[in-house]
Amino acid sequence: MTDAILEAIRSGVRVYDLGMPMFPGMPQSPNHPIYTHTLPRRHGDMVRTDGGSAANDFLATGTHVGTHIDALAHVSQDGKLYGGLDAALASKGGRFRELGIHTVAPIFRRGILLDIPELLNVEECAPGYEISPDQLEAAAASQGLSISPGAVTLIRTGWGQRFPQGSEAYLGHATGVPGVGEAGATWLADQGSFAVGSDTIAFERLAPGGGHSLLPGHRVLLVERGVYIIEALALEELAKAKVYEFTFVLSPLNLFGATGSPARPLAVVAGA
Repeated sequence: MTDAILEAIRSGVRVYDLGMPMFPGMPQSPNHPIYTHTLPRRHGDMVRTDGGSAANDFLATGTHVGTHIDALAHVSQDGKLYGGLDAALASKGGRFRELGIHTVAPIFRRGILLDIPELLNVEECAPGYEISPDQLEAAAASQGLSISPGAVTLIRTGWGQRFPQGSEAYLGHATGVPGVGEAGATWLADQGSFAVGSDTIAFERLAPGGGHSLLPGHRVLLVERGVYIIEALALEELAKAKVYEFTFVLSPLNLFGATGSPARPLAVVAGA
């Protein structure tokens, strides 16, 4: 591909970065291994004869940390994964050969954003607020959208603004976190969503003081309906620009047998 063609492509689209930054101490679910990053080799530790030097990194992280996508192997119900697979047998050998994140091909699909605070005329949804199917439908209608089968449906609650404020504000353990409940998750699946996502730590509503103790939306989406979940998305720039329809791009890391993957999703729209 020539430089002229590449420049035409670049000038004809705008790309919105939907990934949160990853750094030690960032807000993350307490159910997953923490993210750590260090430099085992720094510049000057080893210097070549020509004066050159290189630094390198060591990372340790859970796969459900920062902006990430859940594989269908992530959640089971009554010992069964999506499609009725036996969860214990499926994880034999320490990895999921079926339904692991390596089975998720790069995603390049129609994406839509449902801006719930815009619908409610608030800065952010209240702590522990449950977004109803009627509100999801109303948000789509007010934004002139239809949720076509195979689309990636993203839900803004406004809580992405809390991510830089730290864990207490973003995780909302004592206060609860807004999101859809079982009914909203069912509605999203009924529309034929290929994947869903939000700007919160667990996608769905978390009750005050309940943390991640009950996640019926995950059961509906991952176990019963085979819909992928993307969490901790950065949606503020997209909402501020009132970009409600776009091409959604996400490629999970090719981690064989893993239950999820950190990701840096993109929303691509026509026009500079």
